Amino acid sequence: MNALAAQTRRRITLRLMPFLFCLYLVSYLDRVNVSYASLEMTRNLHFPNVVFGLGSGIFFLGYLVLEIPGAILVERWSARKWIARIMISWGLFAALTGFIHTATEFYGARFLLGLAEAGFFPGILVYVSHWYRQEDRAKAVAFFMVGIPFSEIIGAPVSGLLLQVHWLGIEGWRWLFLLEGIPAIVLGVITIFYLTDRPEQARWLTAEQRAWISGELEHERRGKPPSPGIAKVLRHPSVILLALAYFCILSANWGFTLWLPKIVQRLSGLGSLKVSLISGIPFLIEIPVLLLLAWHSDKTGERRWHVALPVGIGALAFAIFASSDRLGSNVVIAMLLFSIAAAGLHGYRASFWTLPTLFLSEVGAATGIGVINCFGNLGGFLGPYMVGFLSNNTGSYRSGMLFLGGCALLASVFVLIVRVVPAAQTAGTRDFSRVLLTPKKRG
Repeated sequence: MNALAAQTRRRITLRLMPFLFCLYLVSYLDRVNVSYASLEMTRNLHFPNVVFGLGSGIFFLGYLVLEIPGAILVERWSARKWIARIMISWGLFAALTGFIHTATEFYGARFLLGLAEAGFFPGILVYVSHWYRQEDRAKAVAFFMVGIPFSEIIGAPVSGLLLQVHWLGIEGWRWLFLLEGIPAIVLGVITIFYLTDRPEQARWLTAEQRAWISGELEHERRGKPPSPGIAKVLRHPSVILLALAYFCILSANWGFTLWLPKIVQRLSGLGSLKVSLISGIPFLIEIPVLLLLAWHSDKTGERRWHVALPVGIGALAFAIFASSDRLGSNVVIAMLLFSIAAAGLHGYRASFWTLPTLFLSEVGAATGIGVINCFGNLGGFLGPYMVGFLSNNTGSYRSGMLFLGGCALLASVFVLIVRVVPAAQTAGTRDFSRVLLTPKKRG
């Protein structure tokens, strides 16, 4: 049976993870390419910082509309069809951004992009729960979420090069949006034919492999308490705490990610290509940190500290940058601090997204993930906007970084308020599929 389990897990991972990795890489690239385009776009269109910050954040307002329904559709309908719809539509709207001329058009294009992509991330998380046991889930989430740092590493030089071109008399930043929208459309079409919704439908697994993984997931489902209805999920104290934590994390994360090239440009005074290349450096360290934390979290079964600690370290890095004129103006030291912050603000992800499935299942889990991601992404609006607002009013990015550090610190506190109660051990092995996430008792 151990050989069958190992073969099945390996077959599922080799089939699904490389493709999900590509989907997430393209998804994230289409979100953050605006940060590189801004190096030329804001000057070309005469956008002040507050316009860029607001437009960057408006993406997440559109993102909220279909977030919860999208996650539920993956559970009740078809992950394959829903994800394909998302990718094709977001590719079209990502390319549409290359045609903007005014602030209003910029806001509209970003809102439509967020609307098109809504439900993608929680849908992928729900999809992963259809294929992986709780004890394997953090590693699985980490595998496809490595697409985030890779999108930054790949996107930085590609975006920098595209900013230099002026084909057919069209500015490079417009080509950046136009060309980087195409992969999403292509992958969306492939998704329809490549992905399989559930293990029992997987002809690429043997009958024994299908029976084993289906039985394991059914056993895990039965071991959880009955999932509450949608109304109760919305009021569930653990869901509320995780949503607040995610809101603060994404405020810090997106405020940092979308403004990083502009900050590097001001600190270094370099051209767009060199700024783009330098801006990709902080995301190099994310990959080993994300994978290591996911592996250690699965090995120990501990989730909470694997979230709170890296996010708290990110908060400290922002605070150090904001506290000193000398540190804040030294490019080398600033990039070191930003690398630490980037590792912390991304390394937590795999452990964080295993938490809702510890105490919710099926539609309840899909709803909980959707709620957490939906509310949390409001932070994606707040963070970029506040950095733009504060930099406009103070003439410095340090106040914005201090705000982002405060958000990250609050996120750590919210996660630590939630207590994971380990279930009884069976046969000397912890069964973490039965772990319940409950608020700490007062007193």
